[in-house]
Amino acid sequence: MKKKEILLFGATGQIGRNLIRRLTKNNYKITAVTRNIHRAGYILKTQANPGYLELKELRNFDINKIDELMGSCSICVNLIGILYEKRNQEFNIIHKDFPNMLSQLAKKNNIQKFIHLSSLGIEQAINSKYAMSKLQGEKKIKENFKKSIIIKPSVVYSVDDNFTTNFMMLLNRLPIMPLYYNGKTKFTPIHVSDLVNIIFTIIDGKYENLVLECIGPEILTFKQIIKSILNSINKKRILIPLPYPLAKISAKILQLLPRPLLTEDQLELLKYDNIKTGKYKTNLDLGIQSNKKFRIEIDKYSYNWTIGGQYSKKNNIEITK
Repeated sequence: MKKKEILLFGATGQIGRNLIRRLTKNNYKITAVTRNIHRAGYILKTQANPGYLELKELRNFDINKIDELMGSCSICVNLIGILYEKRNQEFNIIHKDFPNMLSQLAKKNNIQKFIHLSSLGIEQAINSKYAMSKLQGEKKIKENFKKSIIIKPSVVYSVDDNFTTNFMMLLNRLPIMPLYYNGKTKFTPIHVSDLVNIIFTIIDGKYENLVLECIGPEILTFKQIIKSILNSINKKRILIPLPYPLAKISAKILQLLPRPLLTEDQLELLKYDNIKTGKYKTNLDLGIQSNKKFRIEIDKYSYNWTIGGQYSKKNNIEITK
């Protein structure tokens, strides 16, 4: 069988690594673009079957080099995204300008599909630079390439994420955990393997001109997520609702860290629920289930933050209040 060619941006993240494993096992040949081929090589080469993964180094968005790569693929997948800015206009460069360029090149080269990863629950967040850059990127893609597919997942989690693992670390060390907006913001967490299954199904199927919201099997509030993590790592912590003015001050301080725990922009995003909007189809509408439950899955790796590690006996402390 002839190998199908896929051009992949954002290969080193948790979604990219899992997607490479799934695609190469199913006879897809991947060209993964990375900024540092030596640093990414040892991470990515172990994810694929021999002969099915090629790495290309690209230190900046060179339109001519990307055009050349686009011309040799049938499907392009863009997973690149950032949660905070290190310099001015970085959101716009990554979330708007780069997808705009890729979708223009997809049209020029007449590829079969251009799949772009965006975010769920951003339509109302007009005060968030992150959200507005994502929405502007989606608009450019729709204008440029009619056969595009935009994936909008809720929060994606796994042992390799920066979401549950960061909270496990913080809750393991801090005696107090602030709850922003009283912890009432709703999420539909989706495990990375479920999201990868959705993307694979879209790549392998006859889908085009689609915006798809990707949701997990449960709706959980921020407070419920924190409680689940606390129970999973066998810790008791004081959960304190933080008034918005104090939350704003804490975000101003935390965003100064090299890897910010919270930024003012992220605080704005937390105002809005991260669940299906009803505006677009969901994976369930396409008959693609997401079955993995949040608590069951985090229990598989939370031992890294418990006393005694994997083989310790849990005290079965359940936080319900």
